[in-house]
Amino acid sequence: MSQQNTRPETLATSLASLPGAVAHPTEYAAKGYDLDVSLPPEALVPAVNILDEAGYFLETITGVDWLGEQAALRKAAEAAEAKKREEALAKQAEAAAAEAAGAETAPADAPAAEPAAQPAAKPVEQTEPARKPPLPEDEIEVVYDFNRFQSRHRVVLRVRTPRSQPQVPTIQTIYPIAHWHEREAHDFFGIVFTGHSYLVPLLLPEDADFHPLLKDYGA
Repeated sequence: MSQQNTRPETLATSLASLPGAVAHPTEYAAKGYDLDVSLPPEALVPAVNILDEAGYFLETITGVDWLGEQAALRKAAEAAEAKKREEALAKQAEAAAAEAAGAETAPADAPAAEPAAQPAAKPVEQTEPARKPPLPEDEIEVVYDFNRFQSRHRVVLRVRTPRSQPQVPTIQTIYPIAHWHEREAHDFFGIVFTGHSYLVPLLLPEDADFHPLLKDYGA
């Protein structure tokens, strides 16, 4: 793949073919970039190599702390399930009301239906409420912005990593400028860029043991 003949469509296909990668074309006017690619950490270096060979340069590396995401997703799923149950109960009540109304309007000379035998009442069983499974771990997302002036095309790579141990491979051997961007992201989010040659604080004090852009910082 050469810089001269790489087209955005070809680039998108190449990135989407990586294991676990999902590529979405976007509207630049709405998002500020043209292609959004999510991929697992092991596909990051191959993706960055593709962009490098296609003539893209690295603009920045930053992070997003998704603390609380899994709890919010569970809450939304539980609300949707409760709504479904309410709708099902409402339909059952409507059906029962319609059946009762039909029985009341039956002709007077119609033979009375024999009452159905009532099943014996079952003793109410005391059951413990179902225990909710533990929530999946929240994650930190590492966001890489790439650009190519010749084609006026911007690409975003997104890699997620567990919040308790955020690690992604360094890309400084491909883009030397990443050396500084990765140190900054490590300062603010605690992301460990494995293989980095000098991952020490860039903006924070040398003995800093905190990461100020994490959502629970200072809590």
